[in-house]
Amino acid sequence: QVQLVESGGGLVQPGGSLRLSCRASGFTFSSCSMSWYRQAPGKEREFVAVISSGGESTMYADSVKCRFTISRDNAKNTVYLQMNSLKPEDTAVYYCNVKWVARYYWGQGTQVTVSS
Repeated sequence: QVQLVESGGGLVQPGGSLRLSCRASGFTFSSCSMSWYRQAPGKEREFVAVISSGGESTMYADSVKCRFTISRDNAKNTVYLQMNSLKPEDTAVYYCNVKWVARYYWGQGTQVTVSS
């Protein structure tokens, strides 16, 4: 079965950095685009970034452009989200996401809190 397991969240001060990881299994990882989403308290889940199956193409939400970088290692079935210059408004639960056989799958999420 498809499994997505996020890790790397935590508490960080404004201006700090974190790197999130999402380890995938149960599907052909190297054939799928992978995405990161986030959900802040009281808000809807929103798109953060996406990377193509081979890693050649990426796209970001305007709110994170030039601060976040999505990457992947197909040998490790893992997608990453490097987050720099973090702001309090980046506080959210971060989820990775994949569409496989016409269905969307989500991990359990990892909490990122940006606060002094």
